Amino acid sequence: MTTHRARGRVKLSIPRFRIAKDSAIADREPLPKDIDPTAPNDARMYDYALGGKDNYSADRHVSEQIRAALPVAINAVRENRKFMRRAVRYMLSLGIRQFLDLGCGLPGRGNVHEIVHGADPEATVVYVDKDPVPVTHFQALLSSSRTATAVQADIRRPNEILSGRDVTSLIDFSRPVGVLMVAVLHYVFDEDDPAGIVTAFSDALSPGSHLAICHFTSEGWGPEDLAFLNGLAESAGVPVALRDRKQIAALLGGLDLIEPGLVLPPHWRPDRPLTDPSGWLLAGMCRKN
Repeated sequence: MTTHRARGRVKLSIPRFRIAKDSAIADREPLPKDIDPTAPNDARMYDYALGGKDNYSADRHVSEQIRAALPVAINAVRENRKFMRRAVRYMLSLGIRQFLDLGCGLPGRGNVHEIVHGADPEATVVYVDKDPVPVTHFQALLSSSRTATAVQADIRRPNEILSGRDVTSLIDFSRPVGVLMVAVLHYVFDEDDPAGIVTAFSDALSPGSHLAICHFTSEGWGPEDLAFLNGLAESAGVPVALRDRKQIAALLGGLDLIEPGLVLPPHWRPDRPLTDPSGWLLAGMCRKN
């Protein structure tokens, strides 16, 4: 197997991974035509890593390959989820009562709307994902809710999200909004202008709004681990753009990073004794003044 670097990503020459059949599928409702359970999916792999059940053999197989080769990988998934929860609670403590979760992924334990509605049942939450899998699950979960919904949309087209009826019916951009870009911008490569995406959202926000970010970093990776993970990501059809601290900070434009800045997720305003960080993620929060 050979590796090469192209446009900020590492590619590993391995076959695209597919599973022909999953015995669990027969027991489930028919799937929408755009959902392929025989190919790994990043949202379902994330769900499996967190102990969820909304995943298939293809997702579990690749996840276990990663776990076997790099046992610390599971820590990165958990760090990301815990950071998201702390970020939401922090924004709630500031009085923010509107939340836009971009690249939400599948429902799990401690979803944004559960944390938010635990503080204020009238606060509003909109989940956004381009993948129909998590959107379908969230829509079913929130079918009777007046204050939360899920929308299928691509953050690379921010104006469609910001002007969408399902978004504007719950989010008033003239008041502070809490925006979550947690584990999403590393799926946006430079050719799709991630800094421009952040700017489009931040320009729509009123002063006092906050944006939380958690991003895979290229800092601290061994070359073999880097090649292996990127190879599996490419094989699964979910390549990632790894960025260093300076590159991640540059995505945030004119927003002001609040203390403690861009740090390893467990070090961002911890609410319990610190555990050894995976070193694979950087997290932070910005304020619009």
